Amino acid sequence: MGKQDITTLSQEELAQAVKAMGVPAFRASQITGWLRRGVSSFDEMTNLPAAMRSALSQQYFIPSVCIEKKLVSQLDGTVKYLFRLSDGELIEAVLMQYQHGTSMCISTQAGCKMGCAFCATGMGGYRRNLTAYEMAGQILAAQKDENRRVSNVVLMGMGEPLDNYENVLSFLRLVSDPEGLNIGMRHISLSTCGVVDKIYDLMEHRFQLTLSVSLHAPNDEIRGKIMPINKKWGIDALLTACRDYTAATKRRISFEYAMIDGVNDSDACARELAQRLRGMLCHVNLIPANDVNGKPYQKSSRERLLRFSEILTKKGITTTVRRSLGADIEAACGQLRGKYGAVTS
Repeated sequence: MGKQDITTLSQEELAQAVKAMGVPAFRASQITGWLRRGVSSFDEMTNLPAAMRSALSQQYFIPSVCIEKKLVSQLDGTVKYLFRLSDGELIEAVLMQYQHGTSMCISTQAGCKMGCAFCATGMGGYRRNLTAYEMAGQILAAQKDENRRVSNVVLMGMGEPLDNYENVLSFLRLVSDPEGLNIGMRHISLSTCGVVDKIYDLMEHRFQLTLSVSLHAPNDEIRGKIMPINKKWGIDALLTACRDYTAATKRRISFEYAMIDGVNDSDACARELAQRLRGMLCHVNLIPANDVNGKPYQKSSRERLLRFSEILTKKGITTTVRRSLGADIEAACGQLRGKYGAVTS
């Protein structure tokens, strides 16, 4: 039998494992404390007896998140990482510097099932979910490499976070733990393409994070062509869930809207979008769509972006235009992984 990933054990399961080794129960809490700090081997757990460390290493492993490739933008200092996981899978993450601190966009899956027509990640197919520790490991690896603290986390990299719901919940608890990375929920953004049932599940926790919804269209006709998930949950169902979510959490939703030339960027689209969002606690984040090799879509012109933003603003919808970072290093998720290819076992 192969070794088991120790980070996937619940606290109760870890306590039972420690008990089976014939050592005091408090050792389980010590192990958990080390894992929260992001150790990569049992030898680093220096307050455990040597014999126990040896026994642990024979039965368990700590998943690794190793830097395979690092690109640094000469334009703005944005850092893009290609990480290799213990089983050889490749994932991406991006480190960005803002006035308010250092933000990191992390992946939640190796690949993605959602198949959005303008996205590079899905082109490589879906491989597997990431564990909570592998999500945290991206942050820990970047902090160690760059020698700076990540203060804000965005779950908007490779994968659909709500398609990996249980592991993402575990990650949220792990990353916000005062004894771990200690990043408060208000400094975390979670992005979804619209997994409606999981939005309701997440709502029950009343987390004070920011929910970012990838909307990208004002109606089902356009959205259905570029986002397959719209066939399961149309815009009416999605926006109803969003209104319920804001009512329950009192948190403003951020709607992500990738501006695609000739597809969703007309004045009519802007007016229809404003009508749909009227009265909701939200804001719209307009994003110049990324040019992706193998995809027919192109980003809207700067003039179209500003015009779209102007219409929304005049209709009372708070709107921002996202500043593009790391353009010279292809910072959009999926592009770097696509060049290297996901490694299979």
